[in-house]
Amino acid sequence: MPSAPSAPKAAPTQQASNPDDASPSPAKRPGRAGGKRDTNRRERTDSLYRAALTLFLERGVENVTVDEIAKAAGTAKGNFYRYATDKRELVEALMSPVATGFDAAFSKCEESLARATSAGQLTSSFMGLALELFDIVKTHPDVVRLWLQESRAPGVGARAPIAAFEQRLTARTVELTTVAHRHGLLKKIPPTVSALAVVGAVERLLIAHLRDNAFPNPADVVRHLVQLVMEGITG
Repeated sequence: MPSAPSAPKAAPTQQASNPDDASPSPAKRPGRAGGKRDTNRRERTDSLYRAALTLFLERGVENVTVDEIAKAAGTAKGNFYRYATDKRELVEALMSPVATGFDAAFSKCEESLARATSAGQLTSSFMGLALELFDIVKTHPDVVRLWLQESRAPGVGARAPIAAFEQRLTARTVELTTVAHRHGLLKKIPPTVSALAVVGAVERLLIAHLRDNAFPNPADVVRHLVQLVMEGITG
């Protein structure tokens, strides 16, 4: 069964357009933090997350109902709404640790690039980013698979958090490439072109790794990709 992230606090969501996704907001969580009731609530929430992630990977986010998630988690549909307002909030919670980790890695790389004055330092900055992102992929492989699976579909309804993650990932990649251009560390290829080429290559390699188990040593693939990219775009 796919591993799901532990019950992060999901951000408020917009009103769902699918009636199956809509519900009243869950009531305030009972019990003190770390207490028995809080622990039980987290365990039940994790069970819903695991069940949902398994079904989403098997059939797609929009093809799975709240009833089916609750049944797979061994609970009633009414109990689902004690832990999530709708499918969209649940997807957002699943994506949260990956999105947060990616943002932190990109911010760290931006700081490193701001100090870079040579192609070697540029390569080191991007290598550090790639290895940090790879660590996140290793920690949350099934959530990353869900992103790759759903990111090409319309970003509406319960898929909206995945579309938002994809858009932010692309924007931050373009930002990093633009910073490197300003420093005169890259060839005169438009930042958006080189950034999207890198994003596309990374996504295809991740599919080959997570779905097809294509690489016996994926960490080496990360290093080879950075080397290939830097040799192609550095001046």
